[in-house]
Amino acid sequence: MHRSAPRLTRILACAAVVPALLVTAACSSDDSDASGSSGAGATSSPAAGASAPPSPSAKPSPSVAPAKFAKLPDACRTLAEKTVDELVPEAKKKGGTPGQSTDLGARAACSWNGLDDKGVKGSDYRWIDVSLLRFESEQAIGSAEQRAQRKYTDKVAETQTLEGAKKVATAPAKGVGNEATTITYELRKTDADFRYAVVVARTENVVVTVSYNGTGYAGAKAPSNEDMVEGAVKAAQEAVAAVAKANA
Repeated sequence: MHRSAPRLTRILACAAVVPALLVTAACSSDDSDASGSSGAGATSSPAAGASAPPSPSAKPSPSVAPAKFAKLPDACRTLAEKTVDELVPEAKKKGGTPGQSTDLGARAACSWNGLDDKGVKGSDYRWIDVSLLRFESEQAIGSAEQRAQRKYTDKVAETQTLEGAKKVATAPAKGVGNEATTITYELRKTDADFRYAVVVARTENVVVTVSYNGTGYAGAKAPSNEDMVEGAVKAAQEAVAAVAKANA
């Protein structure tokens, strides 16, 4: 019995040391999880010790191209006086009548009209309108040019489906801005048949619309489609050039 006493003492001592070591290891493991580094003497599993992969940074949204044209010209100065005299003889106001707008940098218009009285040969009435729409680039909507392209398409479709219009015809208008379309039609009003030529054009981020119409009264002949188209295209070319000049 006396010889077995030292052995029993050693067994009890070892049994007391093991729980202490386990407690020490557990505490060391908790510290490493909280701080991100292992404590002295700690044993970590791969999941706890490995660094978390960096989260991928959000990709920035692609920026839209800025608007090329930053302003609009005075709509009543888009046509030369000579052009007004040619297209609208006896215009009431040579300087034109400006359209109402709360933002002339984005929307502007001007119109001219006149009645050329030829006595017993009747009278020729002419009216022309120039309207300008400018678009800015917006991240959520698109670039200024993209927005202008959409408006150009919508305006052409809108003109083609005008209520009451007859003999509607559409053709490309060459040499006017980046893209342009001519729409011709006839419309009955004030007991007369009016002939229209409308040119819708896009120059970069600006949409230009020229509407030219006329009729004959008291025996005067109505203008031909060819003359109306020629006048509308000429006016549209001048309006497009005025936009570029205003931003030069």
